[in-house]
Amino acid sequence: MVHILVAGNMNHKAVDLLQFLISKSNCSEDWHLYLFDVIEDMHRDRRVLEIVYSMLVGCYVKENMVDMAVKLVNRMKVINVFPDIGVCNSLIKVLLKLKMMELAWELFEEMLKRGMGNTCMVSLFIHQHCAEGSLESACKLLIEMPKFGFRPDVVAYSIVIDALCKKSFLKEGISAMFKMVQIGIRVDPVLFSCALDSFCKMKGSSEALKLFKVFRFAPNIFVYSSFISNLCSDGRMAEAVELVQEMSELSINPDSYVYTAVIGGFCKVDNLDKALAYLGAMLKKGFEPTTVTYTVLIDAYCKIGNLDMAGYLFGMVEREGLDRDVIMYNTLMDGYWKKGYAHKSFQLLNMMRHANVSPDAATYNIIIHGLARRGFVEESRKILNELIRRGFSPDAFSFTSVIGGFSKEGNFEEAILLWSHMSEHGVRPDVVTCSALLHGYCKAHRMGEANSLFHKMLEAGLDPDLVLYNTLIHGFCNEGDINEACKLITMMAECGIIPNDITYKSLVRAFEKKWISHPAENAFISMQQILLEYGVHVDKSQYPSGSHTET
Repeated sequence: MVHILVAGNMNHKAVDLLQFLISKSNCSEDWHLYLFDVIEDMHRDRRVLEIVYSMLVGCYVKENMVDMAVKLVNRMKVINVFPDIGVCNSLIKVLLKLKMMELAWELFEEMLKRGMGNTCMVSLFIHQHCAEGSLESACKLLIEMPKFGFRPDVVAYSIVIDALCKKSFLKEGISAMFKMVQIGIRVDPVLFSCALDSFCKMKGSSEALKLFKVFRFAPNIFVYSSFISNLCSDGRMAEAVELVQEMSELSINPDSYVYTAVIGGFCKVDNLDKALAYLGAMLKKGFEPTTVTYTVLIDAYCKIGNLDMAGYLFGMVEREGLDRDVIMYNTLMDGYWKKGYAHKSFQLLNMMRHANVSPDAATYNIIIHGLARRGFVEESRKILNELIRRGFSPDAFSFTSVIGGFSKEGNFEEAILLWSHMSEHGVRPDVVTCSALLHGYCKAHRMGEANSLFHKMLEAGLDPDLVLYNTLIHGFCNEGDINEACKLITMMAECGIIPNDITYKSLVRAFEKKWISHPAENAFISMQQILLEYGVHVDKSQYPSGSHTET
């Protein structure tokens, strides 16, 4: 029937029949090999056999039966027939997706021998090399494309340049752009804007502007968007606004993305009046604010504690007919927790569920952290357990919040138990987790256990920061243990961490505890002697108000 359908140019019916045949069978490999035999034995026309086999390979690819697809291609090579270029393309895509690069390349080489293949197929391999981080292989393949009889196009170059720029190989990326121009390939606006974006982030807007002038690229919305977005991220709002005005003068109308970037920039520098003014300008120009636009504003109002305005904007999203996403819910929920409005946070959680917006790991982290900070540690642990039960992977922040809560209460047994559970979930305690636990020990005046835990952390490869050192130093100084405090200051100096005014004040406290005369003077002398051994000079006037040092 399949052969008859193909011979009668009813290929779509033949494909349906083959698809039905393999999708409905849970048969062994032998059955499929028998199917190959039957199809070959029944053919009367070699052209029809090649078409039928090609169709069958395509069906196997659709059913994710890649092994059978490869076996059939090998069978076809033996009898000197081969799948068409479309089927080969589909099979190569699947093989690359499964990271079977070698097998995909063998198939491509066979295609080349048969006079098949094109630039797009080479681009698939280039893209895969870039995705795997093998930029050298990707660049080599781009250079060698003419050897295979293909001329590199804008797609192949774009893949490589984008990957190079994202990995901060700006020099190589820009060189590739120059090469494109030399061989007559036009750099499109999207590619140029991606390169500019990376240049802005790595070298700054001024250097990116030089690149813009070198390529003499006609100003367009993509280029301006890159500049404006990066200027807003850096808080350079005067320059960003100037570019927005320049766009209008050149009759390039700012779009929703540009307006949102500017609104976000003004929020970042705490100029909410200007942010709202640009929201008004955006509406006046006929651009509808997006969910991102509103989320940026809600976040800004939450940060200054104006939750009434944040709530008003949150309600406005619904009135405008926009869908609230999980990021927006999380933003307002975090604002409520920071103000202590636990009931409103849980109301938001219920609203999420009714709106079919699934809470994510960040949602649970906000609740866990909020409960633990307010002393509801047992409840925060229950939420952590729910996070795990729902299939989310808790991160160090999730565990740290609960560990810190138990530690603060002096419940070290539960804190250490959670600490050990972190490794079971593939989470490594970070310096913040360690600080939370050590803070509890210091607060409880259990400095022996704190010191023991600290050294275990060092053996595990942890790099303590200034906050962690200050936590321990403060603990020892409260006990009047000047020797241990000075040992820690020495360790800090060895690691290149300069003590600050908190370190100094703690040391003064230790000298006071020991009833040593002139505690401030003696504390400074002790700290100065340690730091001078490591080539660091400090001036007494810098303490306790600051931590400026000269090396």
